[in-house]
Amino acid sequence: MTLLLTNAEVERSLTPEAAIRSTERIYRELAEGAAVNRPRTQTYLPAESREHPGFRYRMKTQEGGSLSTGVWALRLTSDMAGHAYTGGVKRRRILPVAEGGRYCGLVLLFDVERIEPVAIMPDGVIQKMRVAALSAVGARHLAPEGPRVLGLFGSGWQAGAHLEFLASLFELERIKVFSPNPERRHRFAQEWSRRLDRRVDAVDSARAAVEGSDCVQAATASWDPVFDGAWLEPGMYVASIGGSDHTNKRREIDDETIRRADVYVVHSKEVARNDRSPDIWDAAQSGVVEWDAIHEIQDLLAGRVRGRTSPDQITLFNNNTGAGTQFAAVGAAVLEKARELGLGRELPTGWFLEDVSP
Repeated sequence: MTLLLTNAEVERSLTPEAAIRSTERIYRELAEGAAVNRPRTQTYLPAESREHPGFRYRMKTQEGGSLSTGVWALRLTSDMAGHAYTGGVKRRRILPVAEGGRYCGLVLLFDVERIEPVAIMPDGVIQKMRVAALSAVGARHLAPEGPRVLGLFGSGWQAGAHLEFLASLFELERIKVFSPNPERRHRFAQEWSRRLDRRVDAVDSARAAVEGSDCVQAATASWDPVFDGAWLEPGMYVASIGGSDHTNKRREIDDETIRRADVYVVHSKEVARNDRSPDIWDAAQSGVVEWDAIHEIQDLLAGRVRGRTSPDQITLFNNNTGAGTQFAAVGAAVLEKARELGLGRELPTGWFLEDVSP
């Protein structure tokens, strides 16, 4: 049977611990050549939509898998994409034009031995969890020993997932959160104080979120750097999830942060090159950092490059985009737990199979 899951069932099926463990394992396999990651691609219909002038149909896909997970994951997102001006600045926008004013994104899991589909789920919740899981892996290997203070940028979906995952790793004594909207950041702090049963403080400035922190995690949708790298202090760990491509040049960290980092690790240099990422590829091309001094997370996990070697070092992890392997890792963990809990609807696998070879 092929399991069909909802976003709510995906969320019920996945703990931070399981997601982090599965993600770290697949990146070690990636370093060993036992896993595959195909970077994200985005293909646009060349003509504009008749119903939504200025917007075009976009198909976004990425995929990956490994033998340890037992699955191959294909993530696909069917979008109506374009741009709009917010505060006089051109921003990418995705329209919710599917039935009921909703979006359309799926993750399909295939058994790598039997070749048949084993699960179908929306890509929304698993998207935030797979990003947070890799960020947590980066923090585990690059943060100072026993971090006590977290400065978090963002008060949305990704920020919540990152806070939950980082709090599962470290005994944090203080959590500070900043985002530009005072009402949202205060509401976020109150909600997560309840959910974590520990104090989360909303602070009034970006500088307050950075100063005195052991770890600084940006988890926003910002198009521009969210803090000044001059504020960083010796021994800090800094992380970003800012993802961009050649049409969407957004970033969360500035050149000064990159310049001051003693260790700079990213998810994928290949993706950064393809996307012309401003905080990886462009930074290297402009001389802010040497390309060969930027390392990938799988090489760090495999011991091919050194991470933090001194308490005073500033370490930086850029969790840039395009990770099909993450959907395999986290998707496999979701599937295992969903079956254990009896969640989802079982569809006859035969519906998806054929008796001819195309």
